[in-house]
Amino acid sequence: MTAIRPAILNLERNGIGEVAFLGLGRTDIIPLWFGEGDIVTPDFIRDAAKRALDQGKTFYTFTRGLTELREAIAKWASNQSGRKIDLDRVTVPGAAMMGVNIALQCVCEPGDNVIVISPMWPNIFQAVRGIGAEPRFVRLNGGSNGEPWTLDLDRLFAAADKRTKAIFWASPSNPTGWIMSEREQRAILDFTRKRGIAIISDEVYTPIVYDTPAPSLAAIAEPEDEVFVINSFSKAWAMTGWRVGWLIHPKGLDSQMAEMAAYNNTGSAVFAQYGALEAITKGDAFVKWQLDRCRNGLAIVEKFIESQNRISWSKPAGAFYGFLAVEGMTDSIAFAKRLLLEAKVGVAPGIAFGPKDDRDNDRFIRICFAQDPTRLSDALDRIAKHI
Repeated sequence: MTAIRPAILNLERNGIGEVAFLGLGRTDIIPLWFGEGDIVTPDFIRDAAKRALDQGKTFYTFTRGLTELREAIAKWASNQSGRKIDLDRVTVPGAAMMGVNIALQCVCEPGDNVIVISPMWPNIFQAVRGIGAEPRFVRLNGGSNGEPWTLDLDRLFAAADKRTKAIFWASPSNPTGWIMSEREQRAILDFTRKRGIAIISDEVYTPIVYDTPAPSLAAIAEPEDEVFVINSFSKAWAMTGWRVGWLIHPKGLDSQMAEMAAYNNTGSAVFAQYGALEAITKGDAFVKWQLDRCRNGLAIVEKFIESQNRISWSKPAGAFYGFLAVEGMTDSIAFAKRLLLEAKVGVAPGIAFGPKDDRDNDRFIRICFAQDPTRLSDALDRIAKHI
């Protein structure tokens, strides 16, 4: 007899952690497994947080985030989407993952389900399970041998039933780099309006795109639509360890967001918010530099794949990952562990990005190419030799 919920007892370590924990702390490993680059947060952001600490800004503040930070986010999001985003729809509850959990708490009861467009970062569908709901996966088509990732809208809509409370996607996608088109967004938005289903749109990688812009759902959704747009300072501003993200939520939920942020996290760390404020108001040049660096990493991986017979991909349109299909591989976790121990390169196993019975994902590994070019090239050479 136990008081612990089965949904919690049955949570398993995702495949990324299963591999990474074998090599964390080892200096002989080239780590490409996590969703972060290899550069520290730039000085101007760190200095702003230090100033806040030196000024004694260590007390409680607004649970929804500093007003000046929320104002800056609303302005940035309005510029990105081409549509005015009101301040009362912006909340900074902590990390972006906290925003995801709050959005899920808003719409899901135990026994409900959330449709997840996959391959998808595992924290998302584990969070769905954690609140007692069921993730229903609708997998993108394609992904290897240059075949583009595509979404079957009919299959997506057919997955919904009376207990479906939300559709979740990431665009640009982690791990595929796929970008959802505005046409697809409009079709899904129309479907969810008719069915009373919410949308949770992860737009964390929106600034990191190459030839195709990533349209924000905020550009077409009405303020009253049950749409939650998630974003973060982690990727574009190199602030993964700061745990500051935000969500744009439906109009009229501002007081509820204040309470939910208080219940979940009592808001984001105050001095970190001052660093985030500096990032979003003065960081455009850094974001451009970061994008150029990612573009260089993309070119290195593209050239590498062109030289290989057993490795292929669908070239990512955004984010900074290569989701690589390895011919003949049927157990991506075992492959990633061998690669770690024998070639000393850390990668994320493809099976981690969906349900464990999705054997299509088991043909893939994910690498992060937001890396020093020399070290990235070395890692790719090691992978090729290992194969």
